[in-house]
Amino acid sequence: MIRPAVPADAPALREIERAAGEPFREIGLDVVADDEPPPAALLAAYATAGRAFVAEHDGRPAGYLLTELVDGCAHLEQVSVLPRMRGSRIGEALVEHLAGWARDRRLSALTLTTYRDVPWNGPYWLRLGFRELIELGPGLRAVRDAEIARGLDVWPRLAMRRDLGS
Repeated sequence: MIRPAVPADAPALREIERAAGEPFREIGLDVVADDEPPPAALLAAYATAGRAFVAEHDGRPAGYLLTELVDGCAHLEQVSVLPRMRGSRIGEALVEHLAGWARDRRLSALTLTTYRDVPWNGPYWLRLGFRELIELGPGLRAVRDAEIARGLDVWPRLAMRRDLGS
């Protein structure tokens, strides 16, 4: 079940983020594993703004998605799923929920940034219908610049887009 997040979800979302970062350590991306989850106040602000969604499994949060409006698109700011739930299609369900949210707002596409070669990143997003962007709008360029400043470019990263049909 996908539902809008509420501010009280923030502690659970932070724990999901920490757990979701750990598999990156196994492939040498400690910078991702060590990256602190968004502060509870920021997660609460996303929830209050209606831009955070939670996937529940057995009545508990198992994944979440945050979105921003970037260059006129719904940008996946963050999507994280508990590692023990990998393969259960929770991430895909969150993305499809966001696609519906974006269509309701007459947005033309979903965008994201990700690691090109991490199996549960670049190849995963290709399977979900995203394509690599070569030219970035000013908003996505700013997102990428912020990622570089945070030290996340230790492996190749890319921006991707999935156009939404009407």
